[in-house]
Formats: sequence, structure tokens, C-alpha cells
Amino acid sequence: MKSIRRFLNTFFVSAVLLIAASGSLAAQDHTPTPDGVANAVGQTQFSPYAGRNFPTQVMWGDTHLHTAISVDAGTMCRLGQEEAFRFARGEEVSSTHGLRVKLSRPLDFIVVSDHAEMYGLMPQLLAGDPDILATEAGRRWYDMLKTGDRESTFAAAMEIVASLQQPDPPISSDKLVRDAWRRYTALADQYNEPGRFTALIGYEWTAIGGFNLHRNVIFRGDAVEANHTVPFSQFDSQNPEDLWLALVRFKQQTGAEVLSIPHNGNLSNGRMFAVETFDGEPLNRTIAALRASMEPIAEVTQIKGDGEAHPFLSPNDEFADYETWDRANLDGTELKTEDMLQFEYAREALKTGLRLEASLGVNPFKFGMIGSTDAHTALSTIEENNFFGKHSGVEPEPQRWEHLVISSTKDPDLNIYGWQQAASGYAAVWATENTREAIFDAMKRKETYATTGSRIMVRFFGGWDFTEADANTRLPAEVGYDKGVPMGGDLRGGPAGRAPTFMVAAMKDAYSGNLDRIQIIKGWLDADGQTQERVYDVVVSGDRTIEADGRCRTPVGDTVDVANATWTNTIGAPELISVWTDPEFDPNLRAFYYARVIEIPTPRWTAYEALRFGVTMTNNVPMRTQERAYTSPIWYTPQ
Repeated sequence: MKSIRRFLNTFFVSAVLLIAASGSLAAQDHTPTPDGVANAVGQTQFSPYAGRNFPTQVMWGDTHLHTAISVDAGTMCRLGQEEAFRFARGEEVSSTHGLRVKLSRPLDFIVVSDHAEMYGLMPQLLAGDPDILATEAGRRWYDMLKTGDRESTFAAAMEIVASLQQPDPPISSDKLVRDAWRRYTALADQYNEPGRFTALIGYEWTAIGGFNLHRNVIFRGDAVEANHTVPFSQFDSQNPEDLWLALVRFKQQTGAEVLSIPHNGNLSNGRMFAVETFDGEPLNRTIAALRASMEPIAEVTQIKGDGEAHPFLSPNDEFADYETWDRANLDGTELKTEDMLQFEYAREALKTGLRLEASLGVNPFKFGMIGSTDAHTALSTIEENNFFGKHSGVEPEPQRWEHLVISSTKDPDLNIYGWQQAASGYAAVWATENTREAIFDAMKRKETYATTGSRIMVRFFGGWDFTEADANTRLPAEVGYDKGVPMGGDLRGGPAGRAPTFMVAAMKDAYSGNLDRIQIIKGWLDADGQTQERVYDVVVSGDRTIEADGRCRTPVGDTVDVANATWTNTIGAPELISVWTDPEFDPNLRAFYYARVIEIPTPRWTAYEALRFGVTMTNNVPMRTQERAYTSPIWYTPQ
């Protein structure tokens, strides 16, 4: 009791001395202010987080996932939309072939984007719906799929995919589509838990078959809004301009918000980012503006290859050749030629957009970046050590690395095999909260980035006043939003004689490798109207140096133990941050800048597979990867 009494006496004496030193409590100004109520020393707040209204957290998600509802996935996948929602939010489920599967960490949001074409057909077909079996195609597909053997199933899948290239659906039922769509939107509402897990409503429009012009359509609102329409399919039109117009009409009629996201330009054989309309006419201002308004972001990495850059287009970029699929279009019916590549990859499209803006007054390719999976398994599993593949015909098993994934109808040498699948990617969204509205709005303003599968945290800001001292902050977003604009933003003309400055910060994924480097990729339109690009290393790990030309030519090293599918984080850095000023800035030239973060080498999914199943893969199978992140650009437009 005496010790307690002595403590209390000391406490009250100290309090009296403190009050005397700072003025009596009665003398303090306690008048409420707009920012809060002043405390005893005249401050309105103590917490550095109070009063913030900018995004403070990354939401991790997948905007591109298929289930048994999709007509192609449904030939092999037996998991439905409910299993997809449950799995994405962290529950353990069983795969189509009975393997227990769970994510390392739950996702924050998901878009179950089943194909619009013959939406909801497959479950009814497999259940033996008499109306479907009364059709020629329905009976044939049913008989092929019910055999249960891999060869017949794969043949049925190829025939069904081929049918999507016809002008009319082989099996048509408006009621079937409407009923399946409404069951899905109700399920999305059921699993949507604001603040914890977001189930955005969406579907995929899958046009031109092998010439990939596919888009994922995402709604901001709930089932009540989404049920005012049904999925717009390629049987309505194969022209993406018609899709955009249909979405505009939907917005006008309902007041709802919707956007579309292109993907796999790398398999479009020069059509995804073309400078012509769908009908081959020169791109005009109206269509350019329509595209820009409806497609604020693009999916640049996924299972069917990476679409950020290509080594032919960027020969001075040693990191451009990553998980490249570039031999043909999607189904191997047309070989790729070098002249097609410029209209397929994100970096080149961003450059083309600058040129079109100069002539049309509108930039149709002013998009941010995300990744997603395009998995047809109902499972968003793309971490290297937890990869379940493109479709349920190639789930984890000893020989899946050599199984056929995509069959070419033109040349067997163009077939795609299991080992060529890329374990990619994720959509990272800087949102104010985990809700449909906040995530959708972040996509609209392009405050997003793509990763190839690891959860690297990246901040990227551009302005005119960042200094080296700003790189010492532990809260880069605070100074970033105060002095500049975030990824996806616009820089207008700055102070005379000043070049733009950029602050970029990255932190490793706790489950993945350390960071090798952060780069800033600049693209611009020169005085002669030609597009240019340059890669700058702005901060690197270890004691390596960046040379005068802005490049570090010393590799980070490699600690991968392929035989045991592991690595050590004894190289690289857990976090990197830097402020960089463009050394060759011309205020009269249009430009864009985006950040690319590269990890140290780690085992590829094929290395984990070889260890788990005790198989020896052929020498052409890559066993290492360097995971990466691509931010949305920041654009500079002259006054």
C-alpha cells in the first residue's frame, strides 16, 4: 500500500508541475476547431492517421475467374460460383479432382466472370436437361462428356470453344441465360460483406475466338442494378465498340456504373490495341473517347502469358521477356508476325496512345494496369507453390507439366503444354475501404497495379516538388498525396525550368523473395512525332551502383535451390524507396511514367511440382522466376 501511495503522490506532483509549466488547464483554449477539439497543448490531434481521406491499404483480388457456369470451363470443372466465392474469401474446398486446396491468405475481392456466351448452359447440359439434349449439339456434347475419359472430354471442350466462333449459338435459350444470371447476382450479393470481403458482379464477353478481343465487364452496384441487363455476348456482336455502346445504354437507362477490362492482347494477333476500328476504318475521336471512358484499366498479366512488354519491341530491356506467349493467336490458327506485336503489348499501346492523342485530341489507350488469373477451375490459385493451372484438365499431378492445355487446329508445334502456363496474376487496388463502391472507384481512377503472383506493396507518386528527404519517410503516401498525384494520375505543366519528380516505394511480400530493384519506365512522343521509351533503374538492393545512364548492370544474384524448390533471402532488400527526377525532360513533349518492381529469383511452379512428384522435366522447362509488379502510369501533358 505504501508503494502504491508513493506512486500516486509522485503522479499527482508530476501532473501539477506539468500544468504549471504549460499554463493552467483553465487558461487553455478548448474551442472546437474544424479538425477536432484542441487538447491541453493546443493540438487538434495526436494520431498521425486521424483525418486521412486517401487510400491507406491495398485490396488484393482477381477480376477474371471462371467456374462450371462457363461453357468451356464447365466441360471439365465441377466447381460452381458458390465454391469460388467461398474459396476466395479463405475457406478450404476440394478441387474438381478431389484435391484439398486453400489460399495462403484470403483475397479481399473477387469477380466471378463466367463467359456470357451460353451463360449457365453446362450445369443444365450435364444434368440431362431434356430441352438441351433435344438439340443436335447438346446430345453430342452430353455423350462425349459423360464418357469420363480425358480424351473425349478434351475433344468436347475443343468443339465447344470452336462453336463460339460461329455467328449464332448452337444452343440458345434466353430464359436459361436470364435465370442463371439472376442466380449468380443473388449469390454475389449473399457473399458480399462490406468491410471484409467484396464480391463484385461481372462476366466475360468473349469475341473473335482465336483472335483474342476478350473483355471482362464489371458492375459497381448490386443484383438489383445488374439484373436490368443480361450478359452481352459475342452472339449479340463480335465488335467491342458495340459492347461499349451497350454498356453506355445500360448506364443511361439505369444510372448504374460499369466498366470493361481487356485482356490477353498478346494473343490477339495485332487487334487488341489497333489504330483502326473493328471494321478497319481509321480510328476516330468518337470511338477513341468511347474506349477511354469504358476501359480505364487493362489486364496485363495472367496464366496465358505476360503482356507488359516484348523483347522485340523493347530490345534494351533485359526484363521484357517474361512468360512470353508469342507464337500464334489463341487457338493456333494464325501464326504471329513481328508487325503484329506493336498492337498487342501494354507498353507499346501506352506509347501509341500518346501519338493518337496528338492527332485525335483523345488518348484511347490511357489505361491503368492490373493482373488476374483467367483460371477456369473456380480457384484463384496462382502463387508458384499453390498453382492449380488454367483448367481442371491440368490440375496438379505428376505429368501435368507435359499435358496439352491449348490445342492448335493448324500446327501441332503451336500446341500449348502445361509447363508453359504462367502462375499469374493479381489485381492490386488502392481503395479507401473494402467495398464494391470503393474498389470500383479506384479502378475508374486507375489507382491500381498488377503483380505476377506475389503481394508486393507498391506506392508511386508524381509531382514537381519531391526531394531526396521525402524518401526518408515511413509513410510515403502522406507526402505523396500532399505533393503530387498517385499512379493513374495526370501531371500538367509545372514550374518553368523544372522537371517532374517521382517518389516510388515498395515492400516485399512476406511469403516471397526480397526485392532486386525498382525501375521507372518512361515513354514519350518526340518532336518528330515518333514514340520512344527508356528504362531507368531508380533504386537497387545491396551495394550495387546505378551508372550514369540510369542502369544497373550488376545482377542481384541467385540463391534458388531448384532440387529442393527453395531459396534464401540473403540477397536483395525487404523494402526500397527512392525519389527520382527525369534527367531528360522536355516540357513540350507528351510522356508517361510507370514503375516496375522486380523480385530476386525464386522457384517457379514447375520446380515445386518436380519436387513434390519426383519427376524430371525436360531442359526447356524454366525452373526459376522473378516475380514483379507493374504500376499504372502517371501521364504528363504539356500546357
